[in-house]
Amino acid sequence: MADISEKQVGVGAIETQHEDRLEKPAIVDTRVVLGDEAFNQAMLKEPPIPWNGIALTLYACSIVGFFCSTSNGFDSSMFGNLLNDPTFLDFFAVGSVGIKAGIVSSMAQIGSVVAIPFVGPALDTWGRRFGMFFGATIIIIGVIIQGTCVASRNVNQFMGGRFFMGMGVQLVSSAGPCYVVEISHPAYRGTVTALYNVFWPVGAIVASGASSGTINVAGNISWVVPIWLQMMFPGLVFLFAWIIPESPRWLYTNGKMDQAKAFLTKYHGNGNPESEWVKLQMWEYEAHLELDGADKRWWDYRALFRDGPSRYRLMTNCLTSLFGQWAGNGVVSYFLAGVLETAGISDKTTRSHLFVAMNAVQIIFATIGCMFVDTIGRRPLLIWVNIGCAVCWIGVTAASGVQANTLSKASSGATVAMVYLFQCVYSFGWTPLQALYPVEVLSFEMRAKGMAFSGMFVTVGTLVNQFGFPVALANIQWKTYAVFLIWCFIQSGIIYLLMPETKNRTLEELDDIFRSKNPVKASIAKKKLELDQNANVVGVADDGSA
Repeated sequence: MADISEKQVGVGAIETQHEDRLEKPAIVDTRVVLGDEAFNQAMLKEPPIPWNGIALTLYACSIVGFFCSTSNGFDSSMFGNLLNDPTFLDFFAVGSVGIKAGIVSSMAQIGSVVAIPFVGPALDTWGRRFGMFFGATIIIIGVIIQGTCVASRNVNQFMGGRFFMGMGVQLVSSAGPCYVVEISHPAYRGTVTALYNVFWPVGAIVASGASSGTINVAGNISWVVPIWLQMMFPGLVFLFAWIIPESPRWLYTNGKMDQAKAFLTKYHGNGNPESEWVKLQMWEYEAHLELDGADKRWWDYRALFRDGPSRYRLMTNCLTSLFGQWAGNGVVSYFLAGVLETAGISDKTTRSHLFVAMNAVQIIFATIGCMFVDTIGRRPLLIWVNIGCAVCWIGVTAASGVQANTLSKASSGATVAMVYLFQCVYSFGWTPLQALYPVEVLSFEMRAKGMAFSGMFVTVGTLVNQFGFPVALANIQWKTYAVFLIWCFIQSGIIYLLMPETKNRTLEELDDIFRSKNPVKASIAKKKLELDQNANVVGVADDGSA
């Protein structure tokens, strides 16, 4: 790594003002900004072009990464629908709630835990594309095992297939966001990476649509068809993973500097090697990326715990991953049939249609939310979405409590309406940030192994939901929702105290935030930039506001 003796702000950086300098550059403009001065200077000097052919090609590469997000969404929606299908329940002798439902559903999460030690080494050693390809291959194997259990009538084979599928999902769900965040243009990183998790409900709506379409078909086809469809999106990743370009950061740290620069020149500089964005990022790669870091040693996890800033990064990553599961969306997805039972809706066809409608709502509001991650910011969006979810759980708890006592249609409709409102709020804020924020806060050396830890915390949160929620729903019914009500308020308080803002910076510029004494305060501090006639920064001062 290059020895950088004084803080620069990219190529064209602020020069030290020497006493013998004859004249100072003329200041023609002053801007108050949130974020790093180098990033803001590049935005001023070379405004990016979002819709030309090169940008669209890069978005298409990101979509291959997006497909990695569909498997989790597909599985949660599919399993919620399977627990709504009497044929499936009879075939395997399980109920829609209770410990048996929890065990069968949780096998995918157990497989995810087993895969965690292999995530970092696979992504760091062979690249982000290999992680996506290998994970997709394992998912396909798991789907084949699940799909063929109809002949053996063996629930253990079905759970074994879910175990393999969980291993594959852990790999692709770690590789996908790493790939997308690292290839994205810095100006659009927030929006593009936020769109990654919009494909979670895309996978879910395919699963719920297939289940709804076959729910009244006689025989096992009603649940076998959705299981085989799990292969669709991983199959696309399997086919296209080696066609798309590799992450430039992975290329750079593996000695392929020329290929890394060629990527940046083509996709971030529109073919211009002297682009401000190319020069800025190549300088930052040299200054921040370790050529012999812990990512080169599959066994070395010290980078995650090396110092206070590293531990702080990992903490914010893992807490965000955990909180996204404990806000309540996971239990609604996996056990919506049981939730709707507490609302008095017992008709399987009605419930299957509600599954499809809910997934459509998620896609719409998650896409809208992606457009605001840079405008509102990650930190305030995380705080307010948890407050909004808590308010929604108040409504769900009250409406389902009234319904349990009165069995009225009005209270039943109110419960469903509040569950839908919860999904709107959750999808607007949590869905975009669940993929974006955890991967942003990690440095490159930490990213692959850190995302494995992120996956572990997602799995822990999901396992608690899958073992605890169906049992609680069977025993105390609607009172279960009060837990989410209280916890969402607690989450918003923790986020307010600990989570820094990450917008308006390149990934490498975030190092300065986490090295500061108070990362939250440093991240929301505004700066006053003094610009000359060429939009060069010639002076920087704290604005005094946040």
